[in-house]
Amino acid sequence: MAILVTGSTGTIGTQVLNFLEGHGTEVRALTRSPEKARYATGVTAVKGDLSDIDSVRAALDGVSTLFLLAPNAPDELTQAMLTLNAARAAGVKGIVYLSVFRGESYADVPHFASKMTVERMIDAYDLPATILRPAYFIQNDMRQKDALLGAGVYGMPVGNKGISMVDVRDIGEAAAKELLRREQAHSRLPREIYELVGPDALTGEKLAALWSKVLERPIRYGDNDLETLERRLKAFGPSWLAYDMKLMMRRYQEDGAVATAADVARLAGLLGHQPRSYRDFATAAAAEWAKG
Repeated sequence: MAILVTGSTGTIGTQVLNFLEGHGTEVRALTRSPEKARYATGVTAVKGDLSDIDSVRAALDGVSTLFLLAPNAPDELTQAMLTLNAARAAGVKGIVYLSVFRGESYADVPHFASKMTVERMIDAYDLPATILRPAYFIQNDMRQKDALLGAGVYGMPVGNKGISMVDVRDIGEAAAKELLRREQAHSRLPREIYELVGPDALTGEKLAALWSKVLERPIRYGDNDLETLERRLKAFGPSWLAYDMKLMMRRYQEDGAVATAADVARLAGLLGHQPRSYRDFATAAAAEWAKG
């Protein structure tokens, strides 16, 4: 039997595949364009798209464990629920679902609310799943390069309540460990939930101070202007997505998204090491940028 990884060409899916490599388990990667896919040796590209349920059903043939990452799309909820139903019908014994941290609290943020509805389905039908709830991705801040190096500004309006940002490598590693545990089990395992978080509560001001030390130059926090954020995001993507991200940032500013010490300790137990810190990311990013 095999593990099927959805979202295989994206940031998280790539990390999951990296951490699955070398464990002697058959791994398949769902992609719309298998002919263009460049995966590691041992990963089989399988044609499919979560928006095409017939292709999902075909891809699930011979699969025993599923990594489900639904795209941030207007029909994200439909794609995820149909895929879970297809996996249940196919007799999949293990599922790892990528949800979101603090989703239950942010009922007015569409992609958070969608993931919580999927979690309700998993609970209602007692699906054999591990639910992973990642916080805001640390690596999103690679997009801050021009603002940091040019204007000396940390420009993401994260507010001053604090966010326990998570490194995408920790997400990929946690997912791979749970996929392998479920794949190698002789029977279905009970549900598990992990909050995927970093060790620090990061605010806009703290991030500016951190970047000032790492870059050895004054960096200031921009501001909490969400209207400017929405306009900027519209230049790179659809308006519905820009508004969705604006709503998420508004809730970060109002309520924050800070993990408990127990959340961090539980994740460390799964990973076998402490979650990676933002400072480590920033130090590595600065060194990479310095190379030109």
